[in-house]
Amino acid sequence: MSRRATVVGVGLIGGSIGLALRELGWHVSGVDPDGERCSRGLELGALDAVGWDPDAEVTFVATPVGLVAGLVAEALDASPGGFVTDVASVKAAVVEAVDDPRFVGGHPMAGSELDGVEGADASMFRGANWVLTPGGATADAAFTRVRSIVRSLGAEVVTLSPKRHDALVALVSHVPHLTAASLVGLAARRSEEHSAVLRLAAGGFRDMTRVAAGHPGIWLDICAENRAAITEALDDLIGALGEVRREVAETDGDRLLHRLESARTARVSLPTGAPPPSELLEVRVPVLDRKGEIASIAALATELDVNIYDLEIAHSAEGDRGVVVLIVDAPLADRLTEGLEGLDYRPTSRPLTQG
Repeated sequence: MSRRATVVGVGLIGGSIGLALRELGWHVSGVDPDGERCSRGLELGALDAVGWDPDAEVTFVATPVGLVAGLVAEALDASPGGFVTDVASVKAAVVEAVDDPRFVGGHPMAGSELDGVEGADASMFRGANWVLTPGGATADAAFTRVRSIVRSLGAEVVTLSPKRHDALVALVSHVPHLTAASLVGLAARRSEEHSAVLRLAAGGFRDMTRVAAGHPGIWLDICAENRAAITEALDDLIGALGEVRREVAETDGDRLLHRLESARTARVSLPTGAPPPSELLEVRVPVLDRKGEIASIAALATELDVNIYDLEIAHSAEGDRGVVVLIVDAPLADRLTEGLEGLDYRPTSRPLTQG
């Protein structure tokens, strides 16, 4: 029997989720105020049916951030036994508005310059980071189930608090988009004086400004909901650009070279995919079987910069205890176990290949 899911908002991200789930054998229903989007989703194979599915195991709300909280509440009512997550790039406001154990805030760090379900791609999330932001009310069962489903789409899961997510995403996503839009706007204005400007805009310029081709309509809500973190990151960027301007104006080659070398080192050190099993360790953490334990451990791993490649919980038959099993990089396992010990956990570790 097929597993069942609902996608609310049949656009680029919602359509991609539908395509990816259907490739895995799920039955996917779609909900969208624009009936034509649902019809197109059926035509393109992103959906099996239209309308709320009361038997949905999970519902993904993939709408502009300003609509998410209301639609999450509607999804929780529509599927009384299912879990609900969303894909909005601002999390604190949404998680604060939804106080329900079956809801897990989420944000896939993936996208395209294409618009709508026509641009949907089943492979969009493979190798991408997908942030989960459980709130204080989130049940561990909801977190582990949503995490497992997201991982099945090929994504790497990162766990953050909602506020921490918003601050970091302002820096690595929101401000880069606004910067790219500003740079393209500057080039367009210069092209009115020098027609060759945009003809010369190749290579690095196109790579840096690709995100500016994304749908502009979603950004008003994003900037409104995350304005504090965005303005703080913009202030930092403006300060850094001021330093670069001084170094260039004063021909301060030493400082400029140090800046460029540091940036190059950071850029080439960006993390990539999972290592082979021989380079992984299994960390086992005894826990009380209570709400929030798994989310707390996953969030600690993120703060310590330890990627969790897999996670499960083994419940004890003897009552209110269990064991959280984490798969992590072997060289970083000590960092994680020390962090866990600092929080009064008693973790153990062993090679993944050990029987």
